[in-house]
Amino acid sequence: MKIAVLFGGTSEERDVSIASAAQTIPALRGLGHEVFAVDTATGRLPPADERQLLASGVAPEPPSTTAMELVRGRAIAFAPGASDIRSADVVFLALHGGAGEDGRLQAMLDLAGLAYTGSNHIASAAAMDKDLSKRLFRSAGVPTADWIMAPAVAADIESALGWPVVVKPSKQGSTVGLTVVRHAADLAAAITLAGSFDDEVMVEKFIAGREFTVGVLDGAALPVGEIISPGEVFDYQAKYQVGGAREVFPADLPESESKQLQEYALRAHRVLKLGAYSRVDFRRDTNGGFWCLEANSLPGMTATSLLPQAAKVAGISFPELLERICKGAIRRG
Repeated sequence: MKIAVLFGGTSEERDVSIASAAQTIPALRGLGHEVFAVDTATGRLPPADERQLLASGVAPEPPSTTAMELVRGRAIAFAPGASDIRSADVVFLALHGGAGEDGRLQAMLDLAGLAYTGSNHIASAAAMDKDLSKRLFRSAGVPTADWIMAPAVAADIESALGWPVVVKPSKQGSTVGLTVVRHAADLAAAITLAGSFDDEVMVEKFIAGREFTVGVLDGAALPVGEIISPGEVFDYQAKYQVGGAREVFPADLPESESKQLQEYALRAHRVLKLGAYSRVDFRRDTNGGFWCLEANSLPGMTATSLLPQAAKVAGISFPELLERICKGAIRRG
């Protein structure tokens, strides 16, 4: 196959996307495919630029506002219908956040008539919008924590949710702009921070407890994994820095609870109308109840990312996972 790997882009998850591409591209080439790299911020990369960019890794913090302004200022008008992209049999989306995951790019690829991995534009948009996705989770019988959308005053939040709460951008990933707020005095600053990344801000009841994740592949739930973070949330550093968190696959759970989580993940995946694969994250509270945090339409795709780890436990190697994803996209396309 001839595969165009789209990555990078202009979202705050640019570094994470580069890390996914850095492992996806050589794995696909190792399978014998013709692969070329396209940074959606700058266009198709010549070999030297590709090697330099893909070796950069993920920094301890998301790119600064200044750094992202520089990237966006240099960005080209990316056109999925360009002749070099159009020559690909399939477009592999190694993008995370922003226009790469929220449905805008998917809509353009549809208009260009190109086969691509992941979910369609409607499902991608629904999964990225946390307010909308939580409403859909509840409609499908998937428990999710209570929430209020800003603007909201401390008295209303205390009455409806209690403290602590999680304040986060409604359409963002990798915990960018997220704050756990324990006191009313800290609320305004947290809302301002979240609002700098998105025009809608969610204030959500904080669920203390163990964190789990369930991958979905080709309509089946993969083995449940547990994320053991050093802090109270699985934040950016814990996700992407060596030693930041411990990830256990399969999770140490009774079979009945694992099956319950898998069922919730499938319901969440279906109600959002996600595509061939996704990853759904949960918290288990101190009383044993499960609460859905979010669904990811384009989860991380390094060999040690959560979805590939779950696939490995199910007997699916990283290259095989990529192959299945690409062939499935061509069939659907």
